[in-house]
Parts: sequence; C-alpha cells; structure tokens
Amino acid sequence: MAPRTTRTEKLDLRLTAEAKKTLAAAAQAQRRSLSEFVLESAIDRAEEALADRRVFQVSPENWDAFAAALDAPPRDLPRLRKLLTEPGVFSKKITGE
Repeated sequence: MAPRTTRTEKLDLRLTAEAKKTLAAAAQAQRRSLSEFVLESAIDRAEEALADRRVFQVSPENWDAFAAALDAPPRDLPRLRKLLTEPGVFSKKITGE
C-alpha cells in the first residue's frame, strides 16, 4: 500500500445538479467518496492529455525510419517557400488620403 500524502490544496468548482448527481452515482458505484472519485478521474484525464507531451514512443521496427526522417535534409516545398518570402497582406504600407 502506498503511503498517504497529505492534501493541502483545495479546488472549488461549480456544476449543475445533474452533473453532481451523475458524479455521485459513479462514485458510489465504485465505492469511493465523491471527492476521491472526482480527483482520481481528473488526474487520470490530465495525465492522458499530457502523455503525448511527456513521452514519445517509437517501436523498434519503426526506429530506423524515424531516425532517417530526422536526419534527412528538408524537402523543398516551393509554395511554402513563396508564402514565407512574399510580403503578406499586412505588410503593405497604408497611405493617407
């Protein structure tokens, strides 16, 4: 069993009665307190949302192709080069009347 960490921070949120009823029912179904259920669910969702920003995984079968793509010189994309070198619509000077 993991040691219990003292919780010192508080988070308040507003929700509809229906949302609270749904959360309470789900917490009860898992035999957890409402706070425990909401906290664990929120942390799980936060970790899921951040996973692709923290860890990048490539299978061993795809590693060589991935490394080669990183090492390859950039492709010439004429339309992109034109877009980045031409003055844009906001680059034009505004003349007074």
